[in-house]
Amino acid sequence: MRLLVAILVLLALGAASCDGGNDRERNGGFGAIPSTETATPSEAFTPSASVAPSPTQAAVPDPPPKTRGAASPTCVEGWRTPRRDTSLFTDPLGIVRRTAPVDGEFTVVDMRYFTGPESPPSDKGYILEIDRWYIKLFVESDWSYQGRFIVEARRFGRGVAAVAPYDTSGFRSPDWTGFQWDSADTEARAYPGLPGRWAGIPYDFVRGGAGLDIPGLPDEVRGCLGGT
Repeated sequence: MRLLVAILVLLALGAASCDGGNDRERNGGFGAIPSTETATPSEAFTPSASVAPSPTQAAVPDPPPKTRGAASPTCVEGWRTPRRDTSLFTDPLGIVRRTAPVDGEFTVVDMRYFTGPESPPSDKGYILEIDRWYIKLFVESDWSYQGRFIVEARRFGRGVAAVAPYDTSGFRSPDWTGFQWDSADTEARAYPGLPGRWAGIPYDFVRGGAGLDIPGLPDEVRGCLGGT
């Protein structure tokens, strides 16, 4: 069954590449990979509530985060912080704001840009290498909007892949939540510990879920979030 799901996922990815490349942006940042076994609300993953939304000022690391990480077996190309005056820095922030809208300016505490393969692995040329960003930010005028985000860009579309509470660290379950797009229920909802409102069926992005038994990040890039 796992093999069948993986094959169907790849077929869905191929179909998405032919429709103009904006499914994730139209669907609130999610939904480019439909599930063959859609979870019902009662079966859906419950996002981690271990870290409640903070009404107080977000903690800012001192000293500031590193800006570059070397290549390793779990971060195959290494990572770097893009310059703030480049599209590599501003574009993923626009995707976050479009997915989970909020008034006020973003204060970016940390950003890492890295590239690596699809999850699950594929030999399709258009998904051999995915651009990804890790972003930690808050809105000073609205302390309830604090979070960590993973943004992904493929040839056929871009979107927020997962979100985690601000006061978590690394790439651990159940901190990271993905949302599978559900055309039958497009209402965006608030979740404890997560900034903004999110549409779709929540699932554990680290372990996979919502009908997809596939981790959100492949082993080749999981380490790019080490030390975050």
